[in-house]
Amino acid sequence: MEMHFRDFGANGKLLTYLSNNFLYPCDFGTLIYATQLLQAEAIRTAVEHLRAYRGPCMGTLIWQINDIYPATSWAAIDYYGRYKALHYASKRFYAPIAIACEEIGECDTRPYVCMQPDLIDYSTRAVLSVTNETMQEVSGSVLWQLRSADGTVLESGSEEVTVPALSAVRLAEKDFNKTDIKNNYISFSFVTSEGELSSGTAIFTAFKHFNFQNPNLRYEINGDEITVFADAYAKYVEIDSPDSDFILSDNYFDMNGGSKTVKLKKGKPKNIRLRSVYDIR
Repeated sequence: MEMHFRDFGANGKLLTYLSNNFLYPCDFGTLIYATQLLQAEAIRTAVEHLRAYRGPCMGTLIWQINDIYPATSWAAIDYYGRYKALHYASKRFYAPIAIACEEIGECDTRPYVCMQPDLIDYSTRAVLSVTNETMQEVSGSVLWQLRSADGTVLESGSEEVTVPALSAVRLAEKDFNKTDIKNNYISFSFVTSEGELSSGTAIFTAFKHFNFQNPNLRYEINGDEITVFADAYAKYVEIDSPDSDFILSDNYFDMNGGSKTVKLKKGKPKNIRLRSVYDIR
């Protein structure tokens, strides 16, 4: 595995990045899941930032699409054709019309846990942006909610926006007044007359410091549809199977509780395994 990891830093880099962001995984499968999320988060953050500044930046390329052999790598699709977290995430952050959030929180002023928290000031602010890469302007509502870890809405707001063709609009910064960074998060979406086009969530601290509640994930399969149910906020919900490789219309997604239905595009699993960031421990 190390020989196929074509980087001199190899697993050391992954474990360094992992320690900065997540709790240490207790088994190999969870380690694979967590490092996929690291990759998806890193690329998502970069691409959304660059798309929000359309004009100075006129495009992005990400490395890489697939693999020539089984390996730990930068690929978004593995050697066997299975989509990693990055490939599903890229469908969302590269959508022609997409909403994104630039959050400012504890990690911006206290990136290391040994820094005395009482001596460091911090804020909980966010800037939402909508990017339109189509040839027609789009109008809709930007909706946001400040929520507790169980998904309960504590505060909410909306703003009507029109985004010209081939452009991006950044909304005014929202200050959440030093909200409880370990227990509160924000959700956001862009909704038009056609329905919700794009959505996401963001927290104001590292994943390892947020008090995720057990979402009690469960599922139902109806034909080519899989419906996932959650009792609380669930970050990066993974739908996996020990008996089948398959491709879904969406995977590694966020839930504020409730349910989400995705379609099977390829493959037919008999059994499903679900997990979220809550299970990285």
